[in-house]
Amino acid sequence: MFAILNVLLMAPAGGTGGQNGAQGSGSFLPLIILMVGMFAVLYIFSILPQKKRQKAHQAMLNDLKRGDKIITTSGIHGKIASKDDRTVTIEIDDNVKIKIEKTAITAKIDSGNSEG
Repeated sequence: MFAILNVLLMAPAGGTGGQNGAQGSGSFLPLIILMVGMFAVLYIFSILPQKKRQKAHQAMLNDLKRGDKIITTSGIHGKIASKDDRTVTIEIDDNVKIKIEKTAITAKIDSGNSEG
């Protein structure tokens, strides 16, 4: 960060003022274009896909209902017994229920799968 700032603040080489000074100030345009291009590539390949995954995960959490089979971040498989705004109670075995944060749910298991 400081190296870029130093490059931008450096005095133009080739003397004081005159035509050489005017030409030196135009040399920053390719640097700025390169920096903007690098940020655009970073945004397209890193930030946008992450936002898309976050939206899909949030939609999945909002669509959960009683009876849905889920997997938690710790790998626990269970079925939703009840839920409120922040927490979900899941049944992991007969008469064994645990309460977890809704954000700890990683995935919803499709009913077509034969997993238990």
